[in-house]
Amino acid sequence: MSHWAQVDENNIVIQVAVGDNNLPDEGYSWFVENLGGRWIKTSYNAKTNGFRKNFAGIGHTWDEDNDRFIPPKPYASWILNEDVMWEPPIPVPNDGNPYLWDEETVSWKIV
Repeated sequence: MSHWAQVDENNIVIQVAVGDNNLPDEGYSWFVENLGGRWIKTSYNAKTNGFRKNFAGIGHTWDEDNDRFIPPKPYASWILNEDVMWEPPIPVPNDGNPYLWDEETVSWKIV
């Protein structure tokens, strides 16, 4: 089973579909001929095999220059790391308390 992400004109993923591994191109031609648009292969094993860094999901961005899918940014202050994951500018405290990110103060708040 193969997976394909359809991206719009802004390289935003608008749908993800399952292809047919019995076809020579794993269903790519069928998607283009029947659904139109631009389709990029994605993989559930992206984190372990390094293929395009992340499994594509609706709302992800296709970064063609770096051959990767980038998840939506959760907060304006967060930074994209080398693993193509968003991380806060301040690490979450490791003191056993539950925390939530507060974008207004750009800090962690105890729940």
